[in-house]
Amino acid sequence: MSTKNILVVEDDADISSLLRFSLENTGFSVFESPSAEAAMQILAEQQTDLVIIDWMLPGMDGLSLTRTLRNRADTEKIPIIMLTARSEEADAIQGFDSGVDDYVTKPFSPRELIARVNALLRRTTDGPGSLIESNGISLNAHNHTLQINGENLYLKPREYGLLQYLMKNPNRILSRNQLLDGAWGRSVYVEERTVDVYIVRLRKKLEPAGKSGAIKTIHGVGYVYQTNSEK
Repeated sequence: MSTKNILVVEDDADISSLLRFSLENTGFSVFESPSAEAAMQILAEQQTDLVIIDWMLPGMDGLSLTRTLRNRADTEKIPIIMLTARSEEADAIQGFDSGVDDYVTKPFSPRELIARVNALLRRTTDGPGSLIESNGISLNAHNHTLQINGENLYLKPREYGLLQYLMKNPNRILSRNQLLDGAWGRSVYVEERTVDVYIVRLRKKLEPAGKSGAIKTIHGVGYVYQTNSEK
């Protein structure tokens, strides 16, 4: 198995050194960058499997860098972990909306961070994903594309992950905790009501195609993705 390359974008030299030491001891190859601008240069020159970005950076901040990476064809699929001292739920949602795949708050355990890195790499390198289809919705887990009745629809990464988990468990009532574990991962600490926020957003994306009704609310329990639902 080839060595995975991790880019650490962190202007705090002590934290950057800690991350490098922990990652290299686990077998990863590590590149370090103190700024978003320098990170873009590294990404242009080095094959990168995952990026760890600090929210607070000099110049372009971590959220802006994440959005830039998600909007570029050559970097849009690279897994991103956001590292930040911000611990409020609203901050986590803002991070996920920008396109991060995981969100780690400071202070953090290096062992926990390594576990998250490994889990995220497993999710993105498990090989070609199968095509999931129902209700006229076609979701390709390999290239993260979504079509409804043959028309492409854009979803943000967290919206996509939530729909993917729901569609993988059709006609099964899922609690908010189950959705958090399945779509966010057990190591991501956000409140249960975050699921409600993303369900509302997901339904709004599906509504123009008449598919918002596929996701049913089970009051007091959670949500269910119903097959053969047209409203």
